[in-house]
Amino acid sequence: MNALVRRCVARAGIPCLWRGKGFSSGNDSKESNRVTPMQRHLMYKIKSTGPITVAEYMKEVLTNPVKLIGIWFVSEWMTSGKNTAFQLVELGPGRGTLMGDILRVFSQLESVLKNCDFSIHLVEVSQKLSEIQALTLTEEKVPLETDAESLVYMKAVTKSGIPISWYRDLKDVPKGYSFYLAHEFFDVLPVHKFQKTAKGWREVFVDIDPQVPDKLRFVLAPGATPAEAFIQHDEKRDHVEVCPEAGVIIQELSQRIALNGGAALIVDYGHDGTKTDTFRGFCGHQLHDVLIAPGTADLTADVDFSFLRRMAQGKVASVGPVQQRTFLKNMGIDVRLKVLLDKVDDPSVKQQLLQGYDMLMSPQKMGERFNFFALLPHQRLHGGSQEGNACQSKTPASSVPGFGELVWQ
Repeated sequence: MNALVRRCVARAGIPCLWRGKGFSSGNDSKESNRVTPMQRHLMYKIKSTGPITVAEYMKEVLTNPVKLIGIWFVSEWMTSGKNTAFQLVELGPGRGTLMGDILRVFSQLESVLKNCDFSIHLVEVSQKLSEIQALTLTEEKVPLETDAESLVYMKAVTKSGIPISWYRDLKDVPKGYSFYLAHEFFDVLPVHKFQKTAKGWREVFVDIDPQVPDKLRFVLAPGATPAEAFIQHDEKRDHVEVCPEAGVIIQELSQRIALNGGAALIVDYGHDGTKTDTFRGFCGHQLHDVLIAPGTADLTADVDFSFLRRMAQGKVASVGPVQQRTFLKNMGIDVRLKVLLDKVDDPSVKQQLLQGYDMLMSPQKMGERFNFFALLPHQRLHGGSQEGNACQSKTPASSVPGFGELVWQ
C-alpha cells in the first residue's frame, strides 16, 4: 500500500486544465492530459460549485486530510488480503459530508477497488439528519422503509452506484468484513463524572440550587452508584469521566472485528487516561456554562482512549491514540507539501500552502485537537497473536499506516 500512497502523493502536483476561456497549464504533453485521482476530485468540485482560484486549488490538494483517511481504509483492505466484499460503516455521520469525501477518494482508486463488492452502512438515530445525509450522498429524498420490522429504516444508492443503508443501532448492521469510522462520535456520548473523596469515589449529580431559584448546581452522591464499576481499582486521578455507552459500542466493534476482520478508525478529541474534568458546553463556537440554559449549547467531553482500549478486552489490538499532526505526517503530508511547493513560483500561493499546512499541523491550531485511534485484528500486526488481554492490547503500531512512520522507498 505504501506504493499506492506514494503514487497518490507524487501525482498531487500535476496541473489541472482550466476550461474557462480555453487556456491551460501550457503543457500539452501526454502526461499533462492524464486524469489523476486528485484531478477527478477537483473536477467534481468545480462542476458542483464553479471555478476555483489557483490558491484554493493548491490548498485543496494539500489540506484535505480526508484523502488520507480514505487511503488509510484502502490500505488496510489491501494489507488484509483484498476481500472481494466489504462494508464501510460510519457511526454518527453528521450531514454525510465526510462519507461523501471518502467515497470520492474510493472513486479515484477505482482501478484498485473495481472487483470489490462494496456497500455503505450508516448508523444514525436522527431521522432529520438521515434525510440530510441522503441528499448529500444520493441527491434524492429517500423514503422510509414500509416494513416496521426491518432493521434498515432507509435504503438507497449513492451517486456513484454504491448501495447505502441506514440503521438506528450498530447491532442492526449486518455482520461481515467491515471497516468502521467514528469521527467526532464518542465525544458527545453521555459520561458519568466521579470525584475521589475521603469516603471513596462519589458520582457527580446535577441538582437544583436551594439558595438560588431556577439555578442548577453540581452535587456529590451520598453513596456508591452503579457506574463506579467502570473505574479502575488503581486509578490515580482525583476526578474521572466514564462512558458506559462508549464501552458497549467498543465491545461490539471488537467482537465484530475479531470474528469477521476489518478495522475501526476513531477520530476525536481526547486523551490517554491523563485528563480529569473535560465536560464542557459550546454555543456559537464559544465556551458556555454547561448548567446554564440547558438545550441551547452543545455538550461534549473528551474521549478517554485508555477506557476504550480497556473496553476492547483484548479481543482486538489497539493502536494510538496519536495526535492529528502525527497521523498526517506519517501518512505523507510533508511529502505532499514539498511536491506542491516545488511546483509553485508565486510567493502568495506558497504562503497559502504553508498557512494551510500550519492550520492542520500546528499544536496551537488543529494539530493536537484530534486524536486517531484504531482497532484491528491481532493477526493484522506483525507478531500479533489471536489471544490477548486488556493489558496487552496496546500493540506497537509500526506496521499500521498513520500510526507508524512510513518508509519512502
